[in-house]
Amino acid sequence: MSSSNRKPATPKEAPTEPFKRSVASCMRAFARRPELEVSFASDRPSLVDERARLPEPPRKMTGKDAAILRGYSDAMALRLACHDTSLHRKLAPQGDEAKAVFDAVEQARVEALGSRRMEGVAGNIGAMLEDKYHHSNFNDITERADAPLADALAMMVRERLTGLAPPPAVRNVVELWREWIEEKAGKDLDRMGDAVENQQQFARTIRELLSSLDMAEESSIDPEDSEDDDDESQNDDSQDGEDGESADESASDRDQVERSEDTSDQLEEGMQDAPDGPTGDMPEEMDEGEGDESSEPWRPPSTNNNTKNASDYKVFVTRFDETILAEDLCEAEELTRLRAYLDKQLSHLQGVVARLANRLQRRLMAQQNRAWEFDLEEGMLDPVRLPRIVIDPYQPLSFKREQDTNFRDTVVTLLIDNSGSMRGRPITVAATCADILARTLERCGVKVEILGFTTRAWKGGQSREAWLQAGKPAMPGRLNDLRHIIYKSADAPWRRARKNLGLMMREGLLKENIDGEALDWAHQRLMGRPEQRKILMVISDGAPVDDSTLSVNAGNYLEKHLRHKIEEIENRSPIELIAIGIGHDVTRYYKRAVTIVDAEELGGVMTEKLAELFEDDGPGKRKKK
Repeated sequence: MSSSNRKPATPKEAPTEPFKRSVASCMRAFARRPELEVSFASDRPSLVDERARLPEPPRKMTGKDAAILRGYSDAMALRLACHDTSLHRKLAPQGDEAKAVFDAVEQARVEALGSRRMEGVAGNIGAMLEDKYHHSNFNDITERADAPLADALAMMVRERLTGLAPPPAVRNVVELWREWIEEKAGKDLDRMGDAVENQQQFARTIRELLSSLDMAEESSIDPEDSEDDDDESQNDDSQDGEDGESADESASDRDQVERSEDTSDQLEEGMQDAPDGPTGDMPEEMDEGEGDESSEPWRPPSTNNNTKNASDYKVFVTRFDETILAEDLCEAEELTRLRAYLDKQLSHLQGVVARLANRLQRRLMAQQNRAWEFDLEEGMLDPVRLPRIVIDPYQPLSFKREQDTNFRDTVVTLLIDNSGSMRGRPITVAATCADILARTLERCGVKVEILGFTTRAWKGGQSREAWLQAGKPAMPGRLNDLRHIIYKSADAPWRRARKNLGLMMREGLLKENIDGEALDWAHQRLMGRPEQRKILMVISDGAPVDDSTLSVNAGNYLEKHLRHKIEEIENRSPIELIAIGIGHDVTRYYKRAVTIVDAEELGGVMTEKLAELFEDDGPGKRKKK
């Protein structure tokens, strides 16, 4: 055979690629969403609209690893197939803790629908839940006050609907609450099996359960309130002469409820549509490995929402914490090199974000209409009034002065999560977007501060050593050395701080994240600023995680503190708080928040949200409307 007819060699495929394709194919068929975008990454799993992100399987994959991955896939597919988001939003209670229970139990319902019909799905979801709660350190919880009620209820509902016992990693949390829940709401739990196929009826059963648990004030329990809302909307429409439109809306609502019933009956058919579904045995070479060569991927977000005694947060020792300037963490030559590396990594993205920044600048500059005060005794000479002096020499000179605008009297703080899970594209994109937005806002007369937060060490550092030397006292509180980084202060010009952002590219900088204290630190810095309007934008990719702290405290210790700080700022501070979650739903923490799946979306979302804030008149003006 001649060399001209020889086919070019194809690159060898990674051993996990066929399995990933099989999972994605099965997930689309299971969810009945052929256009579903499925990706794999070492970040946290997420499901936003029609885009799902699953954990990247380790190179040496075991059967357990495969079951966990399939568990996330099955849970997301069931959510898409058996859950109506608009109906869920309409029926959800208002209180934070009641809503957390409502969300967790609804997720238990959709997972139970698949588990009741397919034994393989039940096994996959069980493996996923065990892994999730194992990473949340729930085994260390010994008191009910520290045990998350939402997770306990969700597992008890799952037990009622499927007959499956709670996973070992969360069993102690369930047992801490079981007697109290059974005494108060056992009958409500027994009725859930009758309503599992109907999302609306199941939601009403949850709200009755909340009432039995003395959470009626938070849940605003009224079994008929959704119907009342529909009646009120129909009455309003009829008064406006739009009876036909009202009838259409009612029919649409009925269709949504019927869809949640029908989709549960279509699960087995959906599974049959996926001949390549990942339900078979794993290849031998995958079963042999232990999976320890994979890099530390995602950490499942904790769903704790028990915020009682959140102010009891304490710190074991503070003398090892540091707040440091970026330029003090490495040499100037290295900062220059890291900045060049950052620019090179995202050279193609700079143009996109720059265009977004220019669009933001045009929108902001359009609002800066100049206003003047005239006929003053001092200020800038007003040339328009000079003819008066020619006509009447005894007329005094006239001066003018530009009025201050609320727009210019603004400071923006960008608080960027510098944890290890941000490593790679997320931190690179975050650094570039922060850099370009700082430059843009500076052109518009708005001061910008860029801050980062992480820890000085993995798994505790000197704080943990001090705790060990002190005899390991119980419940020591936060047990790691904080590192808060100032990349750019509000008064520093952009050109002077530009290269500091390259520090985020430094190997070994990104460690763990204690969000509550970082948020409080950024908030205190903003409160000390003289500007009239203050905006704090948080960019994060997950819940607070510090292995040292969570290993010796309650599993929801850091999350409770974060919720407490967010509530303080949102309800009792003049600062406007907004959060952007990268692959993580931050809307369960912040009132004003947006979640993105891909870090590439960050530039557009940041500019759009800032533009929306500036187009608003600010908190003071909104109250007058």
